[in-house]
Amino acid sequence: MQTNFTPDQLKDPAMASSEQILRTCVHCGFCTATCPTYLLLGDELDSPRGRIYLMKDMLEGGKPATPEVVKHIDRCLSCLSCMTTCPSGVHYMHLVDHARAYIEETYTRPWHDRLLRSLLARVLPYPKRFRLAIGAAMLARPLGGLIGAMPLLGRRLQAMIELAPVRIPARSPFDSPGVFKTEGVRRGRVAILSGCAQPVLKPGFNEAAIRLLNRHGIDVVQPKGEGCCGALVHHMGRDEESHGFAKRNIDAWIAEMDGEGLDAIVITASGCGTTIKDYGFMFREDPAYAGKAARVSEIAKDITEYVSSLKLMDPVRDLDFVVAYHSACSMQHGQQIRTEPKTLLKQAGFTVKDVPEGHICCGSAGTYNLLQPEIAAQLRARKVANIERTKPDLIATGNIGCMTQIGKGTPVPIVHTVELLDWATGGPMPETLEQAGFQKRLEQPLPEAAE
Repeated sequence: MQTNFTPDQLKDPAMASSEQILRTCVHCGFCTATCPTYLLLGDELDSPRGRIYLMKDMLEGGKPATPEVVKHIDRCLSCLSCMTTCPSGVHYMHLVDHARAYIEETYTRPWHDRLLRSLLARVLPYPKRFRLAIGAAMLARPLGGLIGAMPLLGRRLQAMIELAPVRIPARSPFDSPGVFKTEGVRRGRVAILSGCAQPVLKPGFNEAAIRLLNRHGIDVVQPKGEGCCGALVHHMGRDEESHGFAKRNIDAWIAEMDGEGLDAIVITASGCGTTIKDYGFMFREDPAYAGKAARVSEIAKDITEYVSSLKLMDPVRDLDFVVAYHSACSMQHGQQIRTEPKTLLKQAGFTVKDVPEGHICCGSAGTYNLLQPEIAAQLRARKVANIERTKPDLIATGNIGCMTQIGKGTPVPIVHTVELLDWATGGPMPETLEQAGFQKRLEQPLPEAAE
């Protein structure tokens, strides 16, 4: 794609990066075939190619964002399926992230949109505030229909209420800074991201990861000062806030790396993993953090990516359940991790089935299902229908957002991949499966062979 940015514009590192990305696009349109919003809406401007044209025109012309541009950029899930599809290697993620930050600088959203986005930015990254917000949503649940009928904010507030859990999980004994040591010979030492929303909604994920790693000879540290990775606000274009979260994490992890050392920073939420692996790019122009951020990104690993480097112990129980594996977009497109989780599940004794149209987003996408509930609901229905076609006993995934989104659309229990690996190698049954009656299914005698 030919560009016409001025020399002065290209002095801005973000603009220079976007110009290089735009130049790699050859207008082929392969991306439209795998873009969820284009598949649903059929509008060229709701495809990656169409959005690239809009972003080019806005950035190159130095124009303030318009309502039309904002509408189509906001509809982008940042699922990054287009990056997997693109034969030219267009780094759409960095381009759309820049466009969103540019929109935040140049466009004044309607008051109700500003209010909602500000609320999300001030609540979701902070576990204590998020826990209080869930409590408020639980109280408001009986009024969900009335709230949904309100003008402007109603449908989105209703989506928040519907996505909230029916109860607030108890705080985890692992939810505090400290070192969780292996009982056997130490084979390694890693840090684990505690994060923000996940320890409130599903504290069992990190509990399972710590048990699994300890069982395999790995000491696990939760550094003091570490928290939200910044992804939620980063994808809303709030760069100053996202960089603040990232810097705190970088400082916490570098202290451990320069202290007793770390073999990896393991992450049980793939959406966070994609962002943390991008810290090196985010801070490339920051003299104080460029080197440290690059070091952090270099050793950041999804939990399944790291466990695959170990020799998984043999299963201690027979768990021949059929698992539909849902690969989060941030896992398969953002981090290009596709085979490791399924291989580990098979090694643990599960029968793993791929989901038809597995490359299409479920509609979660960070805060997308809160900001674009109608599109997200259509994508969820499509995803659930494809999952249920495989007739699974349960669903496994590696991202809290996908789990929350899909779980609201199907009675099939959904758990984190690491919970299944922990269970198979000696840990407790995941709470979700226990509530679904899987203990009784294990205790049932096998049917006698036909004579």
